[in-house]
Amino acid sequence: MNLEQTPYRTMERAAGPAADRVVVQVPASTANLGPGFDTLGMALSLFAWIDLRPAAPGEKTTVTLLGDGLSGLPRDKSNLMYEVAQAVFARAGVELPELHIAFCSDIPLARGLGSSASAIVGALVAANALIGSPLSEDELFQMASALENHPDNVGASLLGGIVVASWDGTRAEAVRLEPPAPLEALVAIPAFELSTKKARNVLPKEVTMSDAVLNVSRSSLLTAALATGRLDLLRHAMRDRLHEPYRAPLIPGMERILREACDHGALGAVLSGAGPTLLVLAEAGADRPRLERFVAGALAAEGIEVATRWLKPWKRGPMIAALHRGDPRFGLEPKLVLPAGEEEGGA
Repeated sequence: MNLEQTPYRTMERAAGPAADRVVVQVPASTANLGPGFDTLGMALSLFAWIDLRPAAPGEKTTVTLLGDGLSGLPRDKSNLMYEVAQAVFARAGVELPELHIAFCSDIPLARGLGSSASAIVGALVAANALIGSPLSEDELFQMASALENHPDNVGASLLGGIVVASWDGTRAEAVRLEPPAPLEALVAIPAFELSTKKARNVLPKEVTMSDAVLNVSRSSLLTAALATGRLDLLRHAMRDRLHEPYRAPLIPGMERILREACDHGALGAVLSGAGPTLLVLAEAGADRPRLERFVAGALAAEGIEVATRWLKPWKRGPMIAALHRGDPRFGLEPKLVLPAGEEEGGA
């Protein structure tokens, strides 16, 4: 994470705004990675931007949604990002009841790529930066985990890289792993939404001991393989029995892709988060057109329209620009303040 080129730090509680405008770029995330149900996440090179400014005296809160695919999101104080920002201010002992919020995102909503996690993390980080970063990274992670109820997506968006996380309902813990350099990801995004609630409702209340043991072994193997760069193990380690078999009927063609992707050059294939996006991991230099044709064809055979996109595991968490009115970037759109994929932000 980059805040004026320095890591997060715990400071004395802030008295008010430390900047006139804060823009934060947050990476998308994929969760579970197959058997790591609610425990494994990875940041991806797809981004959302949160733009936060304190309102002037007499002004009311505004929420501006920039770009396509955001229809239906609240434009008032019921917006999640406003509520998250106020939680940060309350914890820091600061009152900023009126805000100007702008949001744009390349992360599709309700597709299993961590859109809500990125909004939560972005709002937490932006609000904290706006008041001088009084909250530590761990405080933000705890707040994000409590809000999202899962530490895998928020952990990946906050820390970058691959995250192994645990949440007991009271405290979250996470260990960040550096993604193996040759790893690339093909995401196949169906043209329909799938709510996490609906995807959760199809899961059984109980599973057999044999399935539980198998998932523990594969999740452990997957974590070790990613930590050591043993990409050859992914085809075995990414197989799941806790959630993917139950969610497969919601995404026709998914079973075939998970079963046959390695025959077309993939390292492994999984459901991304709760879906419906499918994540296919491959090594740099793989035959991309062949994999794309297979994945798109398997879904098209079931009548599903899909968009495919190649992404990379993203090593960084949020990028932050804390701006004052004299800054030449102050009037720029969020995407121009922090262009997608740039390595450095700055104040």
